[in-house]
Amino acid sequence: MVLVPGLGLDERSSAELRRRVPGTVVRLPGMGLAGPVPALDALAGRLLAALGEGPVVLVGHSQSCQRKHPVLLTARTLAASLWTGPTTDPRLRSVRGLAGNWLRTALAEPWWQVPLVLAQWWRTGPRAMAALFRIAAPDDTDRRLRDVSVPVTVVRGTRDRLCGAAWAARLADAAPEGRLVEIPGAAHMTPQTHPAAVADLLRSL
Repeated sequence: MVLVPGLGLDERSSAELRRRVPGTVVRLPGMGLAGPVPALDALAGRLLAALGEGPVVLVGHSQSCQRKHPVLLTARTLAASLWTGPTTDPRLRSVRGLAGNWLRTALAEPWWQVPLVLAQWWRTGPRAMAALFRIAAPDDTDRRLRDVSVPVTVVRGTRDRLCGAAWAARLADAAPEGRLVEIPGAAHMTPQTHPAAVADLLRSL
């Protein structure tokens, strides 16, 4: 299992998940690493170089799913892919639309994780996070998924407003071997808040 953290997050976001299902975390600029953020395909290339020998189950969270799909088209070592809370719904690419849905989702998250998330954001830094969002948000994730040949499982929490039900279903339908799984009561941070449920899904792949 190879995991890529979400926007601003690092290996701490999947620590409990990796205690259940061992895996490797690949940090990239804007996702656990500060510094300049290259173009989307360059980020995907760095991920591809880190995969190593197969078979690999590639797990992404939130915006890191957009770094994954170019890799899915080229890697020969992949067995399957798990997308948790994939973004970015085209309706949420404006600051106004994103802010409202982010606030509703944040209020649905358990409060115990706030210090952990803030510590990860501090490590990555706002400049890298903003640069990553600008690069990734316009990408047509669902269009690219049509050419993906490995099984893709899209996972969303039922309280997630950043990855709504319609958007998650659209992504699952776009992949030739796609399916959608919803985790009851979860919001956006499923690898961190519901590691047991995500681990069960990984074991079933």
